[in-house]
Amino acid sequence: MAEQITYLEALRRALTRALEQDPRTFLIGEDIATYGGAFKLTQGFLETWGPDRVIDTPIVETGLIGASIGSAMAGMRPIVEMQFIDFISCAFNQLTNFAATCHFRWGQEVPIVVRGPSGGGVHAGPFHSQMVESFFLNTPGLKVVVPATVTDAYTLLLGAIEDPNPVIFLEQKSLYRTLKGELDEDSKPLAPGIAALRREGDALSIITWGAMLHRCNAAAERAATEGIECSILDLRSLCPLDLNAIYQTAGNTGKVLVIHEDNLTGGAGAEIAARISEHCFEDLDAPVKRLAALDVPIPYAAILENASLPGEDDILEAIRSLANW
Repeated sequence: MAEQITYLEALRRALTRALEQDPRTFLIGEDIATYGGAFKLTQGFLETWGPDRVIDTPIVETGLIGASIGSAMAGMRPIVEMQFIDFISCAFNQLTNFAATCHFRWGQEVPIVVRGPSGGGVHAGPFHSQMVESFFLNTPGLKVVVPATVTDAYTLLLGAIEDPNPVIFLEQKSLYRTLKGELDEDSKPLAPGIAALRREGDALSIITWGAMLHRCNAAAERAATEGIECSILDLRSLCPLDLNAIYQTAGNTGKVLVIHEDNLTGGAGAEIAARISEHCFEDLDAPVKRLAALDVPIPYAAILENASLPGEDDILEAIRSLANW
């Protein structure tokens, strides 16, 4: 029987496997070595792998990303930890104008993974609670991955590390120690771009990713007691999108609800809704509906943060509304 471990431990084991199997890999970030990371995800790694493969940096995000891009171009495989993913914005130029474009400009591979704690749910305020996925979806050359389960945290991180070009890997900090599941450590790496059908139903399709998957599952269970059976598609990756899976679930039910933790305006849900409307219009029985965070910075106060993000009750109400269309 596979062992039950946390989401955080699955990430630790993926990093360990990568360091063991490929001498070109190394970890780099702020406070990841001596301190073991803000969430202790890399605790003990310095003692095991040494300072050449577990590297502390100053609090200069553009510098650590730039150094990692250079090392990747020279044949290494850096795995960057952002202390909080919010501060990836400080390195926006390095990622969008350099890392993302090298493959297109002269065929240069840049095998860099930029990973870090993302999203709300821990009442950390506006500088430590953002989902930054939409920052990068309009940048050709970057992949964006958001694992929602223990197994996916492990296999998708391994797949990201094996990718020959840049991957933004968004870890949901609210799941780090709260989510447990079985893990088979012999699981193969999973490349970005493959969605997973988590639940089958014929009333409507929910498309989601990351921590919202678990709220959607809970709401769908409640909806089922009212006779509303929902399908749930976990995208797992936002770039590339698994368009075949998206179109298939839309066609199967004719009603689609896209739910995400990022802000509503300009979020990934808008792109997904547009694609479905363009490609599945004749199969739809209702307009594609979106449910997402309010267009406000994430507040510190728990009651305000909870009000700004889609909750289980909000999702259930959206399910009822769409089912009755």
